[in-house]
Amino acid sequence: MEILGGPLFAVAGAGESHGPAITTIVFGCPPGLKLSRADIQQYLDRRRPGSSRHGTPRNEKDKVVLLSGLYQDDHDALTAGPTIRLTVENAEFETTGYEEGFTTGEPISAIVLSSTGKSGHYAQFMGPTGAVRPGHTDLVKYHQSRGFVDVRGGGRSSYRSTISDVIGGSIARIYLHEMFGTVILSSICQVGPLQTGLRLGDYVSEWGHGRQTIPPDEISHLQDRLTAAEIHSLDADFAHAAGELIKQTRIEGDSLGAAVEVVAVNVPALVGEPLYHSLKVRLMGTLGGLHAVQSCEIGDGLQVVARRGSENNDPIRQSGYQANSHGGLIGGITTGMPLVCRVGFKPTSTIHKPQQSVRKNLEEMEFELEAGRHDPCVGVRAGVTLESRLAIELLNAVLMHQAQQVDPQQFQLFP
Repeated sequence: MEILGGPLFAVAGAGESHGPAITTIVFGCPPGLKLSRADIQQYLDRRRPGSSRHGTPRNEKDKVVLLSGLYQDDHDALTAGPTIRLTVENAEFETTGYEEGFTTGEPISAIVLSSTGKSGHYAQFMGPTGAVRPGHTDLVKYHQSRGFVDVRGGGRSSYRSTISDVIGGSIARIYLHEMFGTVILSSICQVGPLQTGLRLGDYVSEWGHGRQTIPPDEISHLQDRLTAAEIHSLDADFAHAAGELIKQTRIEGDSLGAAVEVVAVNVPALVGEPLYHSLKVRLMGTLGGLHAVQSCEIGDGLQVVARRGSENNDPIRQSGYQANSHGGLIGGITTGMPLVCRVGFKPTSTIHKPQQSVRKNLEEMEFELEAGRHDPCVGVRAGVTLESRLAIELLNAVLMHQAQQVDPQQFQLFP
């Protein structure tokens, strides 16, 4: 069973790349959070196929429908969401989803329909003599499932399954922002051999130097700067060069790797555990477990290996930490400094160049892709999913920390 986050705040999802829908259930959101469908949709719009000219040409609208977990006394406003129509055995049913309301503490369920899957593109992968794409899950998933696997678009292994991550992460980040002013950002810092000279983690750590809180107007300016670039990056010159490299690589039928920074600012201090369930362990597992990810670093990551302790230890004054090589975590517990992670993606496995491979029955073959629509660089659309996964783990850690602060007044029904 796969659940993202948990045990107090968790997300479960179901659905395949070319299935009729992706369904999501979000558990453990505290009651009383004002939430609207539009709040979630803005993040899904960043994730959806077709949102970037450097991503896959598949163009899904990915409109979310909320089905449970919200309430308000104005029923017209609550039920002003999208119309849902079904025809089952000549019987027609119609209802509406939720548009906005307050969380009740009950599970929040959502559905996103699919509409542009071209399943005929995947005929060459069907059955025991179906081809195996090098670097993809085709071979291991086929044999793990004893042949009962959905090959269309990669099935459950498709990046499309991250819709659930983004829905759950949207709710988590809205809650964290409401409670603490926390904002989660991402920036592409490497595409293939091209690297930026301006890293988001360094920028916000120096920018928030000695301050526990960064003002909203400064964060808004930074968000505008990230979204204005050709790809989602703090460095506009690098973003343009990377965009040109991605275009050329697509023409050549090949793909590129990428590195993405994901950073949280205005992070609540003192959340996380020191050892087996430390927030560092959780983040490295959650971010490192995303499709195509091959590495995950916290703070200054591998750079610290060449340093001495006198160089690497961050000075501390009464105002707070004066540097952030620790990336906002010490001993798996947050310090209140920006939470900084850097994630490395391998090149997209599905490419148009000829390659050596096998069929599902292990017969050797020369593989060449017949059809399909794919991202030439998966890192281009990955930022919002990394942000979402970080938000889920951070909110779960906040709720775990709060569980240690028992107030008897909260356990009285009558005066």
